[in-house]
Amino acid sequence: MPVFRDHAIVLRTQKLGEADRIITALTRAHGQRRIVARGVRKINSKIGARLEPFNIVDLLAFEGRSGLDSLNQVDSLALFGAEISLDFDRYRAASIMAETAIQLTEMDASVHQFNLLSAALKALAGREQAPELLRDSYLLRSLALAGWTVELRSCVVCGSRDNLTHFSVQHGGVVCDNCATPAMSRISFAEYELLAALLIGAWVRVNNSDASSRQHVSDLIAAFVRWQLERGLKSLTIDEIARRAEQQRGNRGERV
Repeated sequence: MPVFRDHAIVLRTQKLGEADRIITALTRAHGQRRIVARGVRKINSKIGARLEPFNIVDLLAFEGRSGLDSLNQVDSLALFGAEISLDFDRYRAASIMAETAIQLTEMDASVHQFNLLSAALKALAGREQAPELLRDSYLLRSLALAGWTVELRSCVVCGSRDNLTHFSVQHGGVVCDNCATPAMSRISFAEYELLAALLIGAWVRVNNSDASSRQHVSDLIAAFVRWQLERGLKSLTIDEIARRAEQQRGNRGERV
């Protein structure tokens, strides 16, 4: 039975039987793998904590014929899961990142996707930026790596570089004032700048943005992700529901 060893990011875990788990992991060189970890749910397991979502590990596994590999050995590299789980907003952001990675790397993974996700999780665990900004930057950049780069340099309809006042989710980029339709979202120059900064990780510019621009851009990115992936992200939907609930609570508080 072939054996492989690789660095891996734990994306998701599922219970199997009474004591086992199936680990969905993104590896650096072997793409996305589903790996059976025997006995990790037992109380006396020494490796169960290493195989929690958002952790990065060094694993040795036997390749399975049925699409399920079998874990042989695992060592910790970066246990980001525990730190991220302490903060609900960071946990939500990490969950969206992991679910996006599962969809994007299901058929075609690359070392660049691995490196991007590992850097994003490290930033989340280290509280380097606001979780929603890290999430939105990751979404834009991971889709760009998969071939769906947001076009911000010129109108996606006519190619003009002037009066880029709208954003089209369906066309995947900005649209000039002449080509815009009522269905497209108008964006301000500040929102355009924020989109560009998130796409390249220009954090000084990102942090200088205002709350209103951040919210509108976040909504546009969420819609863009749903359109490109052709199926909704469960974690992103839950995140939006939670955000709307928070806004409603805030509005009730203002009325009081």
